[in-house]
Amino acid sequence: MSELNPLPRIPAPRSAPVSRRSFDVVLPARLDASTVSEVRYSLQIALDATADDLVVDCAAVELVDAAGLGLLVSTHRRCQQVGRRLVLADPHPPLLRLLAVTRLRRVLHLDLDRDRAALAAGG
Repeated sequence: MSELNPLPRIPAPRSAPVSRRSFDVVLPARLDASTVSEVRYSLQIALDATADDLVVDCAAVELVDAAGLGLLVSTHRRCQQVGRRLVLADPHPPLLRLLAVTRLRRVLHLDLDRDRAALAAGG
């Protein structure tokens, strides 16, 4: 699957401007039972490769099923066990709605870009 990043990207230095983002893993358009094992592997490699928070690019995600949600929760817990956070960057409104309905939005850490943050807040 060419959509997955098999190797983690090296995070930008902490002094990088806010407008420049670095992601450890880029999620595919479908986060479902057919992709979850490959994504889990990529997330584990990225978690092992960095001492910082695990930042995941969600911009391409269009579909998430129960297996995908389970993967996000288990990765969140794995990050907590080592004193770090799973950060979901740039989730689209459908993913934000799914996280709100499942109440995972209260648990998972989100990094919204300004336009999506305004949309999610109803503005």
